[in-house]
Amino acid sequence: MTATIRKAEPGDAQALVELGTEVGREPEGWLITADGWRSAADERRYLRALRRYPHAAVFVAEDAGAIVGRLSLARDQHPASYHVADLGLMVAASHRRRGVGRALLDAAVAWARESGIRKLELHVFPHNEPAIQLYEGYGFEREGYRREHYRRAGEYVDAIVMALML
Repeated sequence: MTATIRKAEPGDAQALVELGTEVGREPEGWLITADGWRSAADERRYLRALRRYPHAAVFVAEDAGAIVGRLSLARDQHPASYHVADLGLMVAASHRRRGVGRALLDAAVAWARESGIRKLELHVFPHNEPAIQLYEGYGFEREGYRREHYRRAGEYVDAIVMALML
C-alpha cells in the first residue's frame, strides 16, 4: 500500500465531499446516500468541531496528494454503551483491494484503544460482499441483520450489523 493514513484536517473537506459523492454514485450502491455528500462547508465545520470533541475522529488515506479513503468513528454517548463506537468506511474504487481499508481500520483500532473503546460496530449492506470480506478478514463478526433499516434512493434496504471486540 502506498497511501498515508492521517487524521482529517478541515482543508480536506472538498476532497472528502468529492470522494463521498463519487462512492455514493457508484451503481452498486455502497453508501446510504446516493444523491451527493454534504456540502464542503458543512464537512469543514464538522472537521473543525472534531478538534474540540474527543469522542469522534475522521481518518483519511492519502495517495500522491489525493484523498482515496475515509474512516469516521463516533463513540456512543449513552452511559450504558459508552464503550462502543460506530464506524463508517469508504475507499475510492481506484484504491480498493490494495490495503487502504485495512490500514484505515488499523487507525480506527488504535484510536479506539487510546479512547477506552471496547467495541467497534458498523453497518454494511448485504450486497457489499467485498466490504464484508474485508471486515470478516479483519476480525469483525456479524451480530445482526436489520431489515429495511435504511432508505436509499427511494427504497428501503437491509443492513448487516458487524462488530469487533477490542
